[in-house]
Amino acid sequence: MAKASEARLLVRNAVTGDIAGIRALIARVYPHMGNYSTGMIRGQINNFPEGQFVAVFEDKIVGYCASSRIDENVALSPHDWETISGNGFGSRHDPTGDWLYGIEMAVDERRRGLRIGKRLYEARRTLAERLELKGIVFGGRMPGFRRARRRADGPEDYIEKVREGKLRDPVIGFQFANGFAPIGVLADYLPDDQASCGFAAHMVWRNPYVDPNEPPSFRVPRDVESVRLATVQLQARPVKDFAEFIHNIEYFVDVASNYSADFVVFPELFTLSLLSFEPEQLSATEAIDRLTAHRGPLVKELSRMALRYNVNIVGGSHPTRTDDGDIQNVAYVCLRDGSVHEQEKIHPTPNEAYWWKIKGGDGLNVIQTDVGPIGVLICYDSEFPELARRLVDEGARIIFVPFCTDNRQGYMRVRYCAQARAVENQCFVVMSGNVGNLPGVENMDVQYAQSCILTPCDFPFARDGIAAEASENIETLTIADVNLSDLTWARAEGTVRNLTDRRFDLYRIDWSKGGASQRPAPDAQPAGPKGPGGG
Repeated sequence: MAKASEARLLVRNAVTGDIAGIRALIARVYPHMGNYSTGMIRGQINNFPEGQFVAVFEDKIVGYCASSRIDENVALSPHDWETISGNGFGSRHDPTGDWLYGIEMAVDERRRGLRIGKRLYEARRTLAERLELKGIVFGGRMPGFRRARRRADGPEDYIEKVREGKLRDPVIGFQFANGFAPIGVLADYLPDDQASCGFAAHMVWRNPYVDPNEPPSFRVPRDVESVRLATVQLQARPVKDFAEFIHNIEYFVDVASNYSADFVVFPELFTLSLLSFEPEQLSATEAIDRLTAHRGPLVKELSRMALRYNVNIVGGSHPTRTDDGDIQNVAYVCLRDGSVHEQEKIHPTPNEAYWWKIKGGDGLNVIQTDVGPIGVLICYDSEFPELARRLVDEGARIIFVPFCTDNRQGYMRVRYCAQARAVENQCFVVMSGNVGNLPGVENMDVQYAQSCILTPCDFPFARDGIAAEASENIETLTIADVNLSDLTWARAEGTVRNLTDRRFDLYRIDWSKGGASQRPAPDAQPAGPKGPGGG
């Protein structure tokens, strides 16, 4: 019996591993229009995994379509692409929306004979029917319009002439052939689309299996998507060598594992204990060099523990000289699948910049884990709301905040801001801080912390927005179960809906591609002690 050959063309849901291939496809298909960032495509996939499709031919991505669920009042009213797509992240997705909105459609022209576009439209149509949505809607490009402007009396007349066959447009004509009909024209839909003069045809396909006059009754199911979080409030203590430090850390990882935690997070600068066994006091430069020497062994040990104890470890932060020669404050996130991720602190405090010459990092992205995307904001970074919003746009539902503060004022700055991030982004925030002191280590004179697990403030969550918190200034492990499905419900049906109700038409966050313009370390010594963190 002959062996069956594998399918050469496959249409399936997109996954984050497809991002590079999708970006390469977009660059080929739309060379004169801006490409998506990696974070945008990651956000599209994380925010609505069911709605993103790729066509794969002989292991290469040759087609991509992105979609969101959108409420009818928004989808059928005048809008532009930036607003409807959540600035390209798909963060406008509404789990109770009654229309499927097409954010993107791209097909490799070199594979036109494979009917890839039709296959992707069918995948969308099948999804809309399965979800019992009213239909599909999008703004369709009209790339033949500029060339044919003298033969049409405006964009509406152009669309009608294409429908009648008097003019030809490769995009609109294809959409007509696939059952879509225009309901109007969207002005300034994509200002950069010069071929369409910024216009788009407002196209719809109505689901024949749904009564358009029957009001929808979509509700977010109150499922249980439980995640167990553990935060370590760590006592800064002298150690005799690297092995003793690892032994102390492994104790908490072991305990968290015994409680079946999915994550355990350590504080910012938790590795400064490694300076306690140096025979003499070190200058800031010497201290960084010593810590840099520990970086490789540290990451290796944290990764070993993550695998052995089956727990995802957020490794606080470690000051180190990175491969590009800059001094950075870096969180190493070691997942239980063996992968290792890095997140640099974006904003060093004035003391960090002055005493340690630490520079801010240039990148911030979510980290994909086995229980969904997460983000890390190291201490001071939590006080900049743009960063948390970017992580949530990319799909993060849990944000970890390792911190190091030397007094109550500094701690409360971080605490209040972390709580604000949980409310405004409808996400969970986990704080982990140091306590105690290291007399032989400069910059670690005294620490103040009350580590906690914070929630939004709405009915499904803890009364005060605090799932759990440690007692002040004692070494302990704090654990809580959170339900990620409660976030989905709150974002769609909560008392307030901070993400959905954003004014996308008024403001957005643009992330600089360069990120290289660093504010220099201040010449004047900052006020206060040589605290390495300070929030």
